[in-house]
Amino acid sequence: MNRSLPRLSLHDLDLPALRETFAADGVNPQHAALLWRALHRDGVTDLNSCDFLPPLRRWVDRSVGEGKPYSLDKPELVEEIPSSDGLTRKFLLRLDDGQTIETVLMAYEGRHTVCLSTQAGCAMGCVFCATGQMGFVRHLRPGEIVAQVLHARRALREWDPTQRVRNLVLMGMGEPLHNYDSVMRALGIISDTRGIAIGPARIAISTVGVVPAIRRLAEEARPYRLAVSLHGSSEEERAALVPAAKRWSLAELIAACRDYGRDTGKRIFFEWTLIEGKNDSPETAERLAALLEGMDAHVNLIPLNPTQGFEGTESGTESARRFQEILRRAGFPCTFRQRRGIDVEAGCGMLKATRERRPGI
Repeated sequence: MNRSLPRLSLHDLDLPALRETFAADGVNPQHAALLWRALHRDGVTDLNSCDFLPPLRRWVDRSVGEGKPYSLDKPELVEEIPSSDGLTRKFLLRLDDGQTIETVLMAYEGRHTVCLSTQAGCAMGCVFCATGQMGFVRHLRPGEIVAQVLHARRALREWDPTQRVRNLVLMGMGEPLHNYDSVMRALGIISDTRGIAIGPARIAISTVGVVPAIRRLAEEARPYRLAVSLHGSSEEERAALVPAAKRWSLAELIAACRDYGRDTGKRIFFEWTLIEGKNDSPETAERLAALLEGMDAHVNLIPLNPTQGFEGTESGTESARRFQEILRRAGFPCTFRQRRGIDVEAGCGMLKATRERRPGI
């Protein structure tokens, strides 16, 4: 595989950009819709198999393929592991430059959800996160993000052809709002009703708290749901777990979230990984309730996924329930996230970290 040059991928292009490409190449832009449907609605990975009209077939033959201007994003499957409960599949995918990323397909009652990666590695450095422990390598292109959905959808069709992917969460490797432009272009492609067609209301973006990007989301009236990984209710507590707090303070983050809620009218989901003795005390819960007072907020409590790079342990049942009850008494919906795929290392970055310790992967 030639990894010396970045590819120009058709999966990077939304439909207007594809039309512009055709027009610039002297091809009727109306043909772009046919190619778009093949790529995104039908999920074609080999354009030679498509019965295109002659003008489109000629453009594809001269423009797409090895040594030609355009190619397709189809990451190589390195490993696929199904969970013992049959409800979760984790994919380790290799990109053209050799970087590996993770994508997870999860089944819930009445729906299937895909968890996507948006970067190779992560610059945020959260101490309990396997991806944060790796450090940052690079951003993913829009096509590399879109291709994960297409891969998961193909796997689901093999697994159960009566089902379809209905929900999307950007909670895999990387900080989505650190890769803002590529993520927004990818989500525009994914939510386009002429292609993959996952509705914006079914797409959640998780951030550790990139304040300028949260404000940009509100200014641009992006239609997606926002989830903020908080993990601490004082400056000191949060900074000990989330190094990004040293750049964007807790006070700045909460102010941005209040403005976001006011400007968009949307509920914010706050994610809280419960760690024994670190952020699970009644005092921490009371501070959190005070921080969120007056906001339309839902708190998701997340059991800690153990990683080799962090010595913390999951909160005990009694501490976790007490934490939840304090928030509920304060008037906030507070639920425990359903735990999935621990036996397939479904936590962000865990599978990649384990496989990189193995020779030959």
